Amino acid sequence: MTTGLLLITHDNVGQALLETASSILGMCPMVLEIVSVSHNCCPDDVIDKARASVRRLDQGGGVLVLTDLYGSTPSNVANRLDCDRPIKVIAGLNLPMLVRVLNYPTLALDELVYKAVSGGQDGIFVCEPDSCDC
Repeated sequence: MTTGLLLITHDNVGQALLETASSILGMCPMVLEIVSVSHNCCPDDVIDKARASVRRLDQGGGVLVLTDLYGSTPSNVANRLDCDRPIKVIAGLNLPMLVRVLNYPTLALDELVYKAVSGGQDGIFVCEPDSCDC
């Protein structure tokens, strides 16, 4: 049983992150789909599309749903996925989180949730400029 991956993001954010992560890794090792949410969308239509994605993606291990901004339409859609399948939703999608998830395509859903959150958090740094003679 494998875990499916669903990205629900504003416009083309999910596609851009996936293309970048796949370029870094040299491939995309997971079964995944992207649901893009435009600013003028009908949320009920997006929910129907996302539910259909969950049904396609669930191969017995559930689906991890990653969304970009908590409290926004993509996040609200993700949190309304009252599917009859195991899903977990994480808001705050960033590139380190996605790369971490894609590096562990065989993990069970609960373990993948941990990897996603730790990847997202551990990928954030305050960068100090190098001291140089400029």
